[in-house]
Amino acid sequence: MNAPPEYAVELKGLTKRFTARGIEAHGRRRRAVRREIIAVDGLDLTIRRGELFGLLGPNGAGKTTTIRMICTLLEPTSGTVRVWAHDAGRAAAEVRRHLGVVLMGERSVYWRLTGRENLEYFAALYQVPREIAKTRITELLDRVGLTPRADDLVERYSTGMRQRLTLIKAMVHDPPVLLLDEPTTGLDPQAARNIRDLIRHLHRSEEKTILLTTHYMEEADQLCERVGIIDQGRIIALDAPQALKRGYAGARVQHPKPQETTLEDVFIE
Repeated sequence: MNAPPEYAVELKGLTKRFTARGIEAHGRRRRAVRREIIAVDGLDLTIRRGELFGLLGPNGAGKTTTIRMICTLLEPTSGTVRVWAHDAGRAAAEVRRHLGVVLMGERSVYWRLTGRENLEYFAALYQVPREIAKTRITELLDRVGLTPRADDLVERYSTGMRQRLTLIKAMVHDPPVLLLDEPTTGLDPQAARNIRDLIRHLHRSEEKTILLTTHYMEEADQLCERVGIIDQGRIIALDAPQALKRGYAGARVQHPKPQETTLEDVFIE
């Protein structure tokens, strides 16, 4: 058996351009126009095995596009993606086998199935042996407190319950790397706290490598070992949260208690 790699995710020169089409008006004349949008611009990033890394930025900064390229849903315009030492351009199936993915806004579980049936279905897709899947599903449902509702239809779940199910669905094949794209967006405060607690548990107890995207500075500050600030498709700052606060706070923030300075204090005027 090969030793696990030092880096779980490696991005080099990762770029994604889109072509937008529209209509340009000049008086009564109109003509079709095309313009290029650079969603991700030459991104270089390495995430160590076992690290909880946060990609923090506003909507439209390039976070979701980056996640979609890592999990092979989008083909890069240029650059390379490697997951668990596998090149996404040459071994996409191996990359997907090592990933568990939660995409923002995706309806990725079936509402007319029960929670348990959803997990059984996705375990079968990943070719998890039936007995192993049964044990794994029981453990996952118990871990997120869904055992009492496991045999209810998902359409009867609350939003927070569906998000917990979506998260454990991504783990049913026990991947070493999790990509979590804004997993707490749209949740009430208690449901968001439950998801953050689960992410901490996965990182500490199961030693998962986690790439978390978020536009909540407090969330990145609380959860992540390192944070990359992304804007207009580029990383503009990258370090541990405390180091980012020390490095930028002097110029941007005069906090009466420096130890209580947050990322929001530093990066929001």
